[in-house]
Amino acid sequence: MSQHRHPGAPGRAGAVPALPDLPEATVARLPEYLRALHNLAETGHETVSSEGLANAAGVNSAKLRKDLSQLGSYGTRGVGYDVGLLIDQIEYVLGLTQRRAVALVGVGNLGHALAGYDGFASRGFRIAALLDADQERVGEEINGLVVQHIDELPRVAAEESIAIGVIATPAAAAQRVADQLVAVGVTSILNFAPCVLSVPEGVDVRKVDLAIELQILSFHEHRKASLTALPAAGGSALTALPGGLAVTESQEAIGT
Repeated sequence: MSQHRHPGAPGRAGAVPALPDLPEATVARLPEYLRALHNLAETGHETVSSEGLANAAGVNSAKLRKDLSQLGSYGTRGVGYDVGLLIDQIEYVLGLTQRRAVALVGVGNLGHALAGYDGFASRGFRIAALLDADQERVGEEINGLVVQHIDELPRVAAEESIAIGVIATPAAAAQRVADQLVAVGVTSILNFAPCVLSVPEGVDVRKVDLAIELQILSFHEHRKASLTALPAAGGSALTALPGGLAVTESQEAIGT
């Protein structure tokens, strides 16, 4: 979930942009394509059809072809896409040709798990620092890194060239941490705290809220259960809503 999008950089008339100006939805799908391509490469595939890559990434092939055409990659008729070349193109667009240093703030249960996750390194990210405000956490070693106090953030950010901040604190502390990250020059933040952050223009925030994802799945479970309970033939089922309201299934479907 994107909370804020970096404003487009002004360009000179007639100049070719260094990177394509991609729709947010396309950007969100590129990591899925990249994951699928890495899996294909690891199993010895040198080429892949649009249908094969779409199935591996969980999207339809028409959407995939449109996304990749925006990168200037059209594949070869009868052959498909060169897996290695497409990996290079997507990694370049996503800025993964360099390892980006990440500071993780908050090493409670979630932060501890994130700090120990090996998948970051294989995808171009280096957890360079672990920080926390709890003195009892300071000095703890996690996955080879020693937890430092949040007051050390300015020094750590300068020494490690921190590019991205990850917030895994309680909601009450998240805004303060975001302010501290912005103050030391961090302009990209991944927020796991269940709150909305206020950041200056030019700072990108991505929000991951596991409870929200579970609530969305709960809606789908509720919806499937209500459809299963519909009368076998004829009539309109009524759904009782809080407050004494009742709507038919057709009204519920269109939100009227």
